Amino acid sequence: MSSMAAMPKQHEFPEVSTVWLRAFLEVARHGSFTGAARTLGWTQSAVSRQISTLEGALGGAPLFDRLPRGVRLTEAGRILVPHAEAVAESLHDAVRELTALREVSGGRLRFGAFATADAGLVPQALAVFRTRHSRVHVTREEGLTPVLLERLTAGHLDLAVVSTTGHAPLEAYELHHLLDESLYVAVHTAHPLARHKGPVRLGRLADADWISGSSRPEGTLLDAALRQGFRPRVAHVVGEWTAKQGYVAAGLGVALVPALAAGSVRPDVCLVPVLDEGGPARAVYAATARGRSLSPAGAEFLAVLREAAAKMPHAMA
Repeated sequence: MSSMAAMPKQHEFPEVSTVWLRAFLEVARHGSFTGAARTLGWTQSAVSRQISTLEGALGGAPLFDRLPRGVRLTEAGRILVPHAEAVAESLHDAVRELTALREVSGGRLRFGAFATADAGLVPQALAVFRTRHSRVHVTREEGLTPVLLERLTAGHLDLAVVSTTGHAPLEAYELHHLLDESLYVAVHTAHPLARHKGPVRLGRLADADWISGSSRPEGTLLDAALRQGFRPRVAHVVGEWTAKQGYVAAGLGVALVPALAAGSVRPDVCLVPVLDEGGPARAVYAATARGRSLSPAGAEFLAVLREAAAKMPHAMA
């Protein structure tokens, strides 16, 4: 049977071991089985066996002419060299990238966070993470907890900083507790409560005009008012925290401020702690998709988030 007849048919792809290719490249480089064996730390017969096996897998055509002194590439061998080198380079790149991933000196981190977590917790954690792992490519999203969880489920995020506000189905995710938040009520500096010492019950503000992100208290921080027996009158629906503070500073109403946002309140607004009755207003978690492995970069960012949470002055880690 001719060597042409023994060649693989069109569209057939023989299984080729990278060990064979490594042996082949070393023999081609040294021009002998002996030199290749010395470099690889193998016996000469082992190198010869790998080359013979490779030749068989590729259809039986010889890759080297066996000479009295050493070997010389055949035409088939010359054709194979650049392809074998490409495979070796590709594997080298893969090993380098996997090493970088394992050592958190490369790879990517995709995370999201709700708005008030971005006021202090997330920036503090991200600054530390950047210092330690500057080569990791980081992308960040901001959104409400239900939206972030949808993004997490779809595989667009590795991790999401979420809260219990909003009645999102948190039980469907792996939750890593970061901290518990207490609440403050933000009032105008001329408000009677601005001079109050100690925490207050929300019931004292049952007749106040409230500034909130929604006209309905359900699923918002104002759930705390419902738990204390009154339905707050939302006079102004304002989404952004900076805008809410502006309304409070103008004397247009009062607003609830979570602990994570307390450090960024403007100086012409007074914060009065709310008496916790029945536990903290909400918990904050780092959520990950159940059954999905967290990357080394994600695991490191989770650890840094916990460090930052432990240092937050107005929250309980």
